[in-house]
Amino acid sequence: MRIAILGKPFNESTAPFIQMLFDELLRRKAEVLLVEHFQLYLKNTLNLPTGIQTFTRGDKLEDVDVVLSIGGDGTLLDTVTYVGEQQIPILGINTGRLGFLATIPYDSINVALDALDKGHYTLDDRALIRVDSDQEVFDGINFGLNEFSLLKRDSSAMIVVHTYIDGEYLNSYWADGLVVATPTGSTGYSLSTGGPLVLPQTNNFVISPVCPHNLNVRPMIVSDRSVISFEVEGRSSSYLASLDSRSKPVDMNVQLAVRREDFVARLVKLHHVNFLSTLRSKLNWGLDKRNNMMGS
Repeated sequence: MRIAILGKPFNESTAPFIQMLFDELLRRKAEVLLVEHFQLYLKNTLNLPTGIQTFTRGDKLEDVDVVLSIGGDGTLLDTVTYVGEQQIPILGINTGRLGFLATIPYDSINVALDALDKGHYTLDDRALIRVDSDQEVFDGINFGLNEFSLLKRDSSAMIVVHTYIDGEYLNSYWADGLVVATPTGSTGYSLSTGGPLVLPQTNNFVISPVCPHNLNVRPMIVSDRSVISFEVEGRSSSYLASLDSRSKPVDMNVQLAVRREDFVARLVKLHHVNFLSTLRSKLNWGLDKRNNMMGS
């Protein structure tokens, strides 16, 4: 098996489990590729096997069977930008906090490797959002898994986001910003703006204003086959455009639109993990001290 690995620095208490990962991969005779910046960190932290190849963003990951993302959900979002249209399956090992996307606990690495070896997993194709613009904004990486946001840059004046769906005028949002989320992103920034939770396989976008001036303006679900375009006004000369965790200041005259990307992010889902159980666990549904008191 040929495995590519991306990650970010982790707590010292996690190091033995990551060492175990590399020891297991060596024992299983897996061919390992490491993203360059993570390799530089790991060589001072772990005992890495010799002969590990490295790669950087933009390299073609030829014949790679699976990509391991070691970190939290933010690390997995970054991993998606390395994989891109190659659509290599991604497995998230969670050394972070929440873990909606990186669902495998770091102390279950052996279980995950066994499942990969035995084929005890399915592939969960997740829709991506693509940004089109008349000027380059995101350095050529103009797709994301979670959401696209337009946000004010200063702490006072709101912006006005004139929004169109397939060329038809929808609304002018007087707000701190506007979020367009994929179903995957419905558990992220969109959720904090009051947006609904959307099952991953529904073909929708969620449009949610951030702190709208008019309280009767609510989040809206639209088809992800739509093209959503924007015109932004404000007192400042620029605003902030954000695609997942990547943000750039943008001049008011730049034309922006979003649509569904032509390729997907392919996530590895082990058989004991599903979206609904993840929701219950991560959002603490049903967790109530009164229930515990009644059971005592």
